[in-house]
Amino acid sequence: MADSQRAQLLTWYGPGMLPTYCLPAPDVRTDLLAPSTPGAGAVPFTVDHDLVVDGRTFPRAAHLFRDPPDELRALEGLWTFAWDAGLSWFEEALEVHVHAKDPSKRVDVVPSDRHVRIELDGVVLAESDRAHALFETTLPTRWYLPLEDVRQELLVPSDTVSHCPYKGAASYWSVRVGDTVHGDLAWFYPDPVPECPRIAGLVCFLDEAIDLVLDGVPQERPRTPWSR
Repeated sequence: MADSQRAQLLTWYGPGMLPTYCLPAPDVRTDLLAPSTPGAGAVPFTVDHDLVVDGRTFPRAAHLFRDPPDELRALEGLWTFAWDAGLSWFEEALEVHVHAKDPSKRVDVVPSDRHVRIELDGVVLAESDRAHALFETTLPTRWYLPLEDVRQELLVPSDTVSHCPYKGAASYWSVRVGDTVHGDLAWFYPDPVPECPRIAGLVCFLDEAIDLVLDGVPQERPRTPWSR
């Protein structure tokens, strides 16, 4: 579909805006692309195109940058592709999932001997002296605990799965406290990406919706886009 040694990395965030690679037209199989039916595009400042391969059509799989603002003028005439259209992306020989990685973003995981207690409505959900702290740029510290230190009888399996290019695919649990089930309150990475092995199988709770106590000191709930 495309192969380039001249790709540019665009790092932006917002509706339809996640880090992506942008490629010059000569490096793209534009003969397989056709303008999509007019309508609202998912990516700002682009014209959507359908990809047609072997009789199969991938709607709005490609995006041609047109008339970007002055600060993004270098994007004019470049192409990018939808990350959720069933295409496979590769950086060198490594497949890239979800979206391109932002080089200004870091994810570090370190073991901790701090005493971590997770509560909700006065009920202890988990307690551990062997958690791992995950530091991710712009986000609050996340505490990953061994499953053995979690009250597993309170966990309710969820069908939810999320994907992160820095950590991998996460599966979720809801949490039952009394008669109330709090949806998708905890997650774990059964098989994280090779760059983030320490969190494999550990459980993390959504700090924005639980009460976190570190070394006996209650922590304020952070305010993030995932706050409830």
